[in-house]
Amino acid sequence: MNKTAPALKLSVLYGKPHDPAAFEAYYLGTHMPLVAAAPAPSRAEASLGLPGPDGSAPPYYRLFEAWFDSPEHLAAVTGSPAWQRVVADVPNFASGGVTILLSQPS
Repeated sequence: MNKTAPALKLSVLYGKPHDPAAFEAYYLGTHMPLVAAAPAPSRAEASLGLPGPDGSAPPYYRLFEAWFDSPEHLAAVTGSPAWQRVVADVPNFASGGVTILLSQPS
């Protein structure tokens, strides 16, 4: 693992699912084991969206973020057959839609 700051961040933002309990069961029991079986990013983090300070609903239900050391590292991970299985699995549970962003931490 590179000791410098990662060069790229992949963010997966999940909209509120139709059935949150079913989403969680599938996400934690099926999807995340697929993620764990894929080549590893430098760092990865999954989190739940929380209401805003005014109590408003979060814009996203769940977030997954993965950091990569270089464009080559990103390509090696996301181009792997195991990662392609991760991507193909998303429609099986993401009933609230999904937004994917690639950014450069600064």
